[in-house]
Amino acid sequence: MEVYSMNKVILIGRLGRDPEVRYTNSGDAVANLSVATSESWKTKDGEKNEKTEWHRVLVFRNRAEFAKEYLNKGDLIALEGKLQTRQWEDKNGNKRYTTEIQAFKLTPLGGRGNRKSPQKNEPEDAPPVDDDGEDQDIPF
Repeated sequence: MEVYSMNKVILIGRLGRDPEVRYTNSGDAVANLSVATSESWKTKDGEKNEKTEWHRVLVFRNRAEFAKEYLNKGDLIALEGKLQTRQWEDKNGNKRYTTEIQAFKLTPLGGRGNRKSPQKNEPEDAPPVDDDGEDQDIPF
């Protein structure tokens, strides 16, 4: 069996803000997460450098409700998902694009204190996110 391509993202990072949850016209929850990953290194001169990369992440349905209930700014999370690029027209008719991660697995790894409840994993019975790209009725 040949593998022609793969679209998989695995990140471990910290939430830059509390999850923002909205609801589609059909009532499905959609959460926007802002996740920071950082790397640090020393130059030849011994100077310490650090670079932080910010990632836009979307989670749907039960995972969005889970994020709203249990995740806070500063929490360390692991996620798995896929990259997707969306296109829309702004109010001036210009085409706009954004690339984000559609996460289908979230695991809290620890927080910075003000957790909404004790450490809790994503529910085992959470239905999988449809991988057919049909989650495009996002109201934003």
